[in-house]
Amino acid sequence: MTQTTPAPLHWKLVVDAADPHAQADFWAAALHYLAEDNDALVQRLLELGALPREATVEYHARLAFRDLIAVRHPDDPYDKDSGTGLGRRLLFQRVPEAKTVKNRLHLDVHAGDGRRAAEVERLTALGASVLREVKEPGGEWVVMADPEGNEFCVQ
Repeated sequence: MTQTTPAPLHWKLVVDAADPHAQADFWAAALHYLAEDNDALVQRLLELGALPREATVEYHARLAFRDLIAVRHPDDPYDKDSGTGLGRRLLFQRVPEAKTVKNRLHLDVHAGDGRRAAEVERLTALGASVLREVKEPGGEWVVMADPEGNEFCVQ
């Protein structure tokens, strides 16, 4: 009997947000990613009557879903018909409640040798804030928060 290795699962990280489009703008700039352009898919769904107009917004002069938007790595493949990334992605979805406790999951952004301070400065200019600097025997990093308070680290 031949054993086959299952194909790796496709995944995305989903982040709850009060303003998904503002979060997408921040993280696209922070990571040098691209906000997904779902205009063609939204237009098709509107034409079919499968999506009400109030479930859409104008985002960078294109139609987008009102309650969710993703950013993707610019080098990864994507579906040209829907604009949906097929690789590394962050999806921001609108939720009614505000963030109240520390994240149970966070991103680590790797700035590269000698670039941490410059990256922290760049991210701060984009709207992030420094929460604390950590210096431990195992390493050094800066704990930051995005514009909605989600923690992430810069190494």
